[in-house]
Amino acid sequence: MELLTSVLIGLGLAMDAFAVSLGIGTAGQAENRRAKFRLAFHFGWFQMMMTVLGWLAGSTIAGLISQFDHWIAMALLGYVGTNMIRSGLNPDEECYRCDPSRGKTLVILCIATSIDAMAVGLSMAMLKTSIWLPSIIIGVVTFFISGMGLLAGGGLGAKFGKRMEIIGGLILIGIGLRVLATHLL
Repeated sequence: MELLTSVLIGLGLAMDAFAVSLGIGTAGQAENRRAKFRLAFHFGWFQMMMTVLGWLAGSTIAGLISQFDHWIAMALLGYVGTNMIRSGLNPDEECYRCDPSRGKTLVILCIATSIDAMAVGLSMAMLKTSIWLPSIIIGVVTFFISGMGLLAGGGLGAKFGKRMEIIGGLILIGIGLRVLATHLL
């Protein structure tokens, strides 16, 4: 898999974590550097590991569906992208009442923002692509994007937070269409 494609997938997947980070930054709930680092690290770690888990699940069934795997990859990326766009258009925002950088809240936020990475990992398995470098890139991109969201949360969260999910969804749909076009042409 190309480096640029991995970075773009990472950017697309990181938009949920970015939007959540902006919200947390705007609310001032991750007040110190340690809490911000903990959030960004866990968002990146979960994004990476969910991609690997999806790949492991997909690699066990990839031989059975190799003739139409590009359609499945496009459908999964399109589905995840569409859900991200739908979520970005929803005006209701989550309000976190406890410290989001610790315990149960941290785990729930990490799973919620990385579940789409599992579908991407499944898509990668169906395309018979290597997983380790892309998943590390996805994790690192998510770490940095989340960190930027936490740092820039003040003014940007209220203005652009939900729009970032829409951009992430569009990126994933675009990558799905690229996968399909590559296999058909």
